[in-house]
Order: sequence, then structure tokens, then C-alpha cells
Amino acid sequence: MRNLVTFEEIELDFSAGLAVFTGPSGAGKSVLLSAILSSFGHDTQSNARLCEVIFDKPSKLDSDIYELESELVIKALKKEKLRYFLNGQHISKKELKRIFSPYVQYLSVRSKGEFDSPTLISLLDKRLLREDKSFKRVIKEYQKRFKNYEIKSKELAKIRADESKIEERIEYAKYEIEKIEKINPKIGEDEKLLEAKKQLSRIDKLKDALSKAMSIFAAESAVEEVYRLLDKDASVFTEMMNQIRADFEETEHLTNELEEMDVENILDRLSDITDLKHRYGSIEEALEFKEKKKKELLGYQNITKDKSILENFLHMEYAELLILSKSISSKRKEAASLLATEMQSYLAALKLPQIDFMFEEKPLDIDGADNVEIRLGGSRALTLSGGEFNRLRLALMVCVIDERSQGVLIVDEIDANVSGDESIAIAQMIKRLSSVYQVFAISHQPHLSAQANQHLLVTKRKNKSRVVELNEKERVEEIARIIAGENPRQEAIEFAKKLRS
Repeated sequence: MRNLVTFEEIELDFSAGLAVFTGPSGAGKSVLLSAILSSFGHDTQSNARLCEVIFDKPSKLDSDIYELESELVIKALKKEKLRYFLNGQHISKKELKRIFSPYVQYLSVRSKGEFDSPTLISLLDKRLLREDKSFKRVIKEYQKRFKNYEIKSKELAKIRADESKIEERIEYAKYEIEKIEKINPKIGEDEKLLEAKKQLSRIDKLKDALSKAMSIFAAESAVEEVYRLLDKDASVFTEMMNQIRADFEETEHLTNELEEMDVENILDRLSDITDLKHRYGSIEEALEFKEKKKKELLGYQNITKDKSILENFLHMEYAELLILSKSISSKRKEAASLLATEMQSYLAALKLPQIDFMFEEKPLDIDGADNVEIRLGGSRALTLSGGEFNRLRLALMVCVIDERSQGVLIVDEIDANVSGDESIAIAQMIKRLSSVYQVFAISHQPHLSAQANQHLLVTKRKNKSRVVELNEKERVEEIARIIAGENPRQEAIEFAKKLRS
């Protein structure tokens, strides 16, 4: 990073496991982690002119838009505005968040979404899917049938909404069909009528011109005699005259046909088809519209039958879904009871009372009929203090830990304002989480700092911040400072050494 508030330049290499940031309040620890989080699209503030993060690509991460190599680089540049790049490709902050939110988690006092019902149901279902093959079969069947149930419910709702307007729609469809069928247009008819109208408008001139042109044939034999006397070939002239004769005969036949036509009828027909084209766009579109309305009319005529069939189907299907949802709920309650039992020892270590999973019925949705809530010693999760909430969340995360790599976990002062025993328990649990997460933690307690695989000290002097990785001797000195202040006695140093041993 460069030019991050009071930091001029930072370059850090993080090891696997647990990295702890310590240092006096106001030195810039939270500013530093906020900049890292912002690089992954989180809603935190980054004021760095440059922030570049290089990391290994998560194995399951893929994208149809961005080229993702085994090593990824996110770069955030701030001039007039903040811009983001992923492996040199421009990317929005929103898209960064979408791609990396499954892999970079931030635990703060304000993030309380972990204990809402959908999240708890997802947590219980994941455990069951790993451990109970029959659950996978039941929930897959339920969700497939519920999606179909939703589709059919929407169809029925549309039928019921349309019922009040059905007569009006039937009359409209009939009117449109009758209007088009009355005219009964043929494709290409409009062009033929226009041509006939054009010819009719000049029939008199055509007859007059034809009459005058007929005199050409009076000189035909004389011309042929001239060619004969000159001993010249008259075939070209003869062929031309034959063609003229044929054209004149065809024209005469046409004028006879035109005289027999009903001009008024042609104009009326042309007017009807022009009106039809104005309304529908073309003869083809008018005929397509007619067929569409015929299908609609058939559908309206069958609507009562369809409604009855749908109502019977939905009634029976809802009963089947209820049976499946009760089976799902039963398995979730068993899983929740086991999870609550598993959490007891962790909660006790964190000085928290027993946990209960409370189940209530709700209308069926894609997740079933369960509304799940956590109660801690009878108190709802959302009413807990920030410290209680974070400790409860920590115990839950440790209980449901998956041995596969989970990504990055950033923890901000989760051990603040707790007793020594609680601090020890928190440190042990975060250490366990660091076996599957790469954990970055800010701490003002000695126990978490002592458990770290990597200890980083953030300090500030003359309005300039810096961060350094501590060696073993420096770690002991920093832990002693956390215990006893800026000038720790030997007892604090010995205790720090004991924590590190």
C-alpha cells in the first residue's frame, strides 16, 4: 500500500494461519484492515492511493468474464476516484464483492446476519447433507416439487385474476376474429389491387394510344417489299413486328378485362385491406393475430376446466409438501439439538449460558416450514450485547468448522472487554479456526497475540504510522506491554514468555 492515511508505504507478506495486529489505540490497525477488505469489495473505507493484494486463487473460484490464473492480483488505485483491477482487468467494486464474498469474511459487532432464520437453516442443512444421505433425497424432492407448486400457484392466480375480465376478453377476441375473417385478406392481394387501380386510372389513355399505334401494321407489307427489292434479310423486322403484334394483342386483352372490372368494388376492397394494414401492420400480421386470438378463445373456453384441475392438484400437492416439510423439520430439530449439545463446552468456556434453537412454523417456502431462532439463556440473539453476540458467533463457527480451506477471516477486537478466562477461550477458538481459515485479527489482549503464527505491530509517531513483523524477542516485549503497559516489570515479561511457550 501507498499513502494510506498516516501510512506512507506498507509491504507485508502474510503466512498461513493466524496473523495478529497489535499496537496502541489510534495507530492505524483498523485503517489497515479496512483497506484490505475494501480491495475485496467489502463496504469498508479505503483511503490508500495504491493497494495491491496478491493471493492464491481459491480452488472453486471461476468466472466467465475474467481470466483467473493460479495467482491473482487485485489492485485499487485512487486518484479522483477509486478504481479496481483484477489481474489487470478493470472490475467494479460490486463485482469484486460478488466474486470474493464467499472467501473473505469480516467479523465485526455490526454484522448480525449470521443468526437470521435463512442462515441458520442453511447451516443445519449443510451439516445434514454431509452426514445424512436420506436428508439429501428428501430435501431435493421437496424443493423440486415446491418450485413446480409455485409455478402452478401463479397459473391459478392468473386464472382467478382473469375471471372478472374473461367475458370482456372473449367478446374482444370474437370481434377481432370476425373483423379479419369478414375481409378475408390473401397474402399479396394488396399489391395486386394497387396495380389494378393504377392500370384502371390510365385505361382510356391506353386504349387511345393502342388505337393510334395499330396503324403501324398498315405499312408492314410495304416495308417487307423494300427489303425484298434490296435483297436484304427482313427477318429481324418480321420478328419485331410479330412481337409488337403479340404485345398489342395482350394489351387489348388487358383493356377488355379492366373494362369488365367493378372499379368501385376494387376501391372498397383496397380501402378495407389498407385499414387492416394500418391496424395490424401487414396482411401476414393480421392473419397471425387472428390465429392468436383463436387460440386465446379456445383457452378462455377451457379456463373453467383448467381452474378446477389446478385447484385439485394444488390441494393434493400442498398436503404432500406438508408431509415432506415435517420430515425435513424433524431432521433439522435433531441436528439443532446435537449442535446445541456440542456448543455447551465452548459456551461455558466463553462464560455464556446454554443455547437453544427455537423452531416455529411458517407458511411453506423453498426452505420448508421452519422459522429458526437462536436463544442464549432465554435471550434472543438480536438482543445480545456486541460482546456476547461475537462470542456466540465464534462458538458456532468453531462447532461447524469444515476441515477444508475456508478462505480469509478478518476479526476486529473480538476479545475486547472480556475477562482473562474468556480471553483464553477466545484465543483458543480463533487458533482452531486458523487451521482452516487464514485469520487476520486485531487484538488488545495477550492470549490471542501469543497464539499467533505471525505477530505484526502497528505504531504511530509524529503522525506517521508503520507496521512491522516482530521476531520472538520483540513478540515477548509487545505481549508484556499489552499486559502491563509501556514499561512492564519483569513479572509481565516472564508471563509473556510463559504464554509463548
